[in-house]
Amino acid sequence: MIINVLSYLEYDAERYPDRTALADSANSYTYREEWDAVRSLGQALYSRVGACGRPVAVCTDHTASDVIAFLGAVYSGNFYVPIDLSLPDGRVRDMLDALRPAAVIKRAGMTVPDEALDCPVIDQSELTADAVKDAPWKNNKDTDLLYVLFTSGSTGVPKGVSISHRAVVDMAEQFVRVFGFPDGCVFGNQAPFDFDVSVKDIYVALKVGGRLEILEKKLFSFPKLLIARMNERKVETAIWAVPALRVIAALKGFTSERPGFLRYVMFSGEAIPPKTLEYWRASLPGATFVNLYGPTEITCNCTYHIVDGGREYADHVPIGRAFPNCSVFLIEDGREVTKQGHIGEICVSGTCLSPGYYGRPDLTAAAFVQDPRNHAYSAPTYFTGDLAYYSGDELVFAGRADTQIKHMGHRIELSEIEARAAACDGVEAAACVYDEERAVITLFYTGTAKQDALLCSLRAVLPGYMIPRRAAAIDDFPVTRTGKIDRKQLLKTAKGE
Repeated sequence: MIINVLSYLEYDAERYPDRTALADSANSYTYREEWDAVRSLGQALYSRVGACGRPVAVCTDHTASDVIAFLGAVYSGNFYVPIDLSLPDGRVRDMLDALRPAAVIKRAGMTVPDEALDCPVIDQSELTADAVKDAPWKNNKDTDLLYVLFTSGSTGVPKGVSISHRAVVDMAEQFVRVFGFPDGCVFGNQAPFDFDVSVKDIYVALKVGGRLEILEKKLFSFPKLLIARMNERKVETAIWAVPALRVIAALKGFTSERPGFLRYVMFSGEAIPPKTLEYWRASLPGATFVNLYGPTEITCNCTYHIVDGGREYADHVPIGRAFPNCSVFLIEDGREVTKQGHIGEICVSGTCLSPGYYGRPDLTAAAFVQDPRNHAYSAPTYFTGDLAYYSGDELVFAGRADTQIKHMGHRIELSEIEARAAACDGVEAAACVYDEERAVITLFYTGTAKQDALLCSLRAVLPGYMIPRRAAAIDDFPVTRTGKIDRKQLLKTAKGE
């Protein structure tokens, strides 16, 4: 029984000591070297702060050193929190203030806004121990925290989502069980380490004794260089955010060369435009494509859909069915929705659930509530705020509850307008925003379609009250730092701000 994720690394180091485990553009570690580095850092950190089960903030630059620091923090008997110092200083301070960490780990050249810190700020190069005498991580329980990831909060203050060892071990086990990743599989990491997509790369790779290849952000602006790196490093699995796939499709990145070793392409974060998926499928006909769904609060993903090679996806790609050991269901007005085509809010329960928002019992109590179907015993359930409906035995994403608008007396799902627009000729991807003050729907899109022709096409498939007032072609969507479409910025653009 696996209690702590470090058991994966310890086992790999014993069984595959000379196999490359972790690499970036400049450095690589065998399993023996990674384990030795983690133990050395963890022992040194333990000597400084003890095994107190507290957060250790790790300032990240998306390199192999980040992963060593994460796992070293775990070795010390604590848990890690990735901090991206490229964020505004005020936001970094908010996160550190919420954490009150036992220590902050940084590297040369990094400046930490530390005015309010009451803990040591330690250069990672100083965290080395000549001899490793203790194994504080062995005293952890599987319910102890492994990490905290910050997400945006509706009040403007970031929320720290807590995730346990048990949840991540279960995720890794289920991913391997469902998708059958082979021993030694090579994972090409795209997502930053403070984004939960990266969690799958790190821990599924450890589970199968695989290699984690960290692909730097700049490569995704130059598909030719990206593909060359992937082929050089023989990357077999890409678990990427949808915008990364969309950029490569928009740039026609497979014109001169294709990833020759890629066997699995998995995507999540937002709905994939069917035309983006079509481009990837046509370019890599032998690969397995998987749509993944799930918020940070349920340890990455709770549902999956394996793309059917003989099926066309003209309008949408289902989010699919629940992973084993995870319960996913729909609720509307306190009752379960089972009727085909009827929309309800996606709710999740099981081992995957976060124990809550770090230091915020008020937010935790509001988001993690009793399963409304169960009145006999405690059954914590996370209400995602996402909407879906059943098509057969699979779920289809139907937008956010907070993007359902009231317009001209009608309730409208902006995601439905987006899906219809994305299916029109000359449109690669689409996103809608609603200016409530002026009661105006604006559609932004990428592609070659003419605005008048696009609106005419929409009038043929949507009722009049759902037709956007304006359609605006843009070169590319503004994105948040985790790669999702930045709808707040789009709304500002729509308002002329």
